[in-house]
Amino acid sequence: MVAETVLNVENLIWPIFIGAGKGDPTPVDSMPGVLRVGLDRLPAYVEPAVKLGIPAIALFPATPASLKDSEGSEALNPNNLICSAARVLKREFPNVGLIGDVALDPYTDHGHDGLLRGDYVANDESVAVLSRQAINQANAGIDIIAPSDMMDGRVGAIRRALDEERLIHTLIMSYAAKYASSFYGPFREALGSGAALRGNKRTYQMNPANSDEALREVAMDIEEGADLVIVKPGMPYLDIVRRVHEEFRIPTFAYQVSGEYAMLTNAVQAGLIDRERGILETLLCFRRAGASGILTYFAVEAARLLRA
Repeated sequence: MVAETVLNVENLIWPIFIGAGKGDPTPVDSMPGVLRVGLDRLPAYVEPAVKLGIPAIALFPATPASLKDSEGSEALNPNNLICSAARVLKREFPNVGLIGDVALDPYTDHGHDGLLRGDYVANDESVAVLSRQAINQANAGIDIIAPSDMMDGRVGAIRRALDEERLIHTLIMSYAAKYASSFYGPFREALGSGAALRGNKRTYQMNPANSDEALREVAMDIEEGADLVIVKPGMPYLDIVRRVHEEFRIPTFAYQVSGEYAMLTNAVQAGLIDRERGILETLLCFRRAGASGILTYFAVEAARLLRA
C-alpha cells in the first residue's frame, strides 16, 4: 500500500543467445545459468517465458566463426540465426514481442560493431550496412529493431529505410546511451566476439565519465525517429536512467548487462547475497530510477518470483 515503485512481469525483457547447434542448449561459461539455444529447441526454451507473461524477448546470435568476415556479411543473410529464430518464434508465439540486435560485432572477424577501414570504424559505410541489416530482420518478423552499434546517424537511416520498405509498424529501440564499459566481458564471451575484438570500442561508445553527453545522444536519436531508448549498462548508470526519464518522458529501458548478472550470480554462489531478494531488489532499483522496463537475464526467474 505504501510502496512508491512497483515491479511487474510486464516490465521484464529476456535477452537470449541463439546458437547454431542442435540438441540440448549449451551453457555460457562466463554467465552461470545462461544458455545458448539452437533453433530446434527454441520454442520449448521460450515457452515458459511466454506463459509467465514476459512481453518481449531480445535475440542475440552466437554466429559461428566460419561465417564471420571483415564486412559482417552474415548480418544480411535472410536465413541467419536472428532471422531464422524470429520466424520460428513468430510461428509458435505470434503475440510475443521480438527485439533484434542491430550491430555488426556478432558477424565480423574483428569484433567491431561497424566496418573497419584501417584502424578506424567507417561510420557512414557502417550505417548503410546496418540499415540493410534492420530491413533483413524486420522482414523476418522482428517487431523492434534495436541498434546497439552507436554509429552516428544510424537511427535516422534505419527509420528512412523502414519507411521506404513500408515497414511502418516496426519500432526502433535505440541504445542511445551505451557506455564503453568493463561490464560487457561475459556477453562477448557468449557471442564469441570478445577474443576476436581488435583494439577497443571507446571511439564510438560513450565515456563513463560523461552524463550530459548521454542527454545529447538521446535527444539526437529521438529527433531521428527512435520510439524507445536504452541505457546500457544498468546499475552503475542509474543516474543516467533518471536523467533521461525526467528530461524526455520517452519509454526508457535499462539493460542489466552480463557483468552485472555475473557479479550477482557469483556473489549468490559464494553465499554473500540472498538470490531471490538480490534479483528483485536490483530490478526494483531500475524501476525506481525511472526505467519503463529492464532487459535482464534474470527475467524468467524474476517473473516466477513475481507470480508466486
